[in-house]
Amino acid sequence: MAYRKLGVDNKHRRSMLANITKDVIMSGKVQTTETRAKEVRKFVDKMITYGKDGSLVSRRKALAFLQNDEAAVKKVFDELAPKYATRNGGYTRIIKLSERRGDDALMVVLELVQE
Repeated sequence: MAYRKLGVDNKHRRSMLANITKDVIMSGKVQTTETRAKEVRKFVDKMITYGKDGSLVSRRKALAFLQNDEAAVKKVFDELAPKYATRNGGYTRIIKLSERRGDDALMVVLELVQE
């Protein structure tokens, strides 16, 4: 699987992606750069797919990725998975905003799709 390095080492990248994924799950949307949003989108979709599976193995995989945040995992399995039960992927959308003033990075809003 090809992935973006995002200019940081492996531990920092995994932690950053997990934290942004938790933010999207808990609040429904997050503002970040385009490259980070494109990476996080994969993990949000994977967490919701785990929730739709609903098995103990899926719950443990979600807990492992989300750094044992039981509130986020509970929300995925109890609220988001039933909400997207009839949808086959594509649970997030990226809305482009303007460039960030300091470094001209393209800012976007990554949000869960409302049905």
